[in-house]
Amino acid sequence: MQLVVGKIGRAHGIRGDVSVEVRTDEPELRLGPGAVLLTDPASAGPLTVESGKVHSGRLLLRFAGVNDRNGAEALRGTVLIAEVDPEERPDDPDEYYDHQLIGLDVVLLDGTLVGELTEVLHLPYQDLLTVEKSDGTEVLVPFVSQIVPTIDLENQRAVITPPPGLIDPEQAEVAGGASAQVAESVDADGEDGAEGVDGAEESK
Repeated sequence: MQLVVGKIGRAHGIRGDVSVEVRTDEPELRLGPGAVLLTDPASAGPLTVESGKVHSGRLLLRFAGVNDRNGAEALRGTVLIAEVDPEERPDDPDEYYDHQLIGLDVVLLDGTLVGELTEVLHLPYQDLLTVEKSDGTEVLVPFVSQIVPTIDLENQRAVITPPPGLIDPEQAEVAGGASAQVAESVDADGEDGAEGVDGAEESK
């Protein structure tokens, strides 16, 4: 299984370091020294991480064989991909890899089908689940335990308890009640429940 774990940004300095947009909750594992990464475009890799450090809140990596700014700039925009055992699970039982979630049926507590989980969005403040409804429209569901209390991989479904108006705007409460509930969930910043981990290549 191939998972997108980062994207190379600007060169930093003159010795081959590059900034990396991290797309994994496990950068120490996926982007640590010695990690061998596939790339998109494939012609840019594979790349072996030689060293890494955090500078001004950004992850900087240096790859084996990339020793100057020109080489680093040539990698700009390259997507970094890790090979992962499809049976592998995060250490935290409340975390999931994106490929485990994509394709799940999304249902309400009473079993009513809402749609299919098609993508996991990793945003700075929290993760969102993209759900495609039967009519082809999409809704974004905050991936927090108040709204997504159950991920049932055995039965291939995610159970949600959305606030009024999240799935059907016509059911929105007057005076912003629904938006207030969603805001409270967003403010939780993922600390209260399930989290996504790595971005699956096919979902990007």
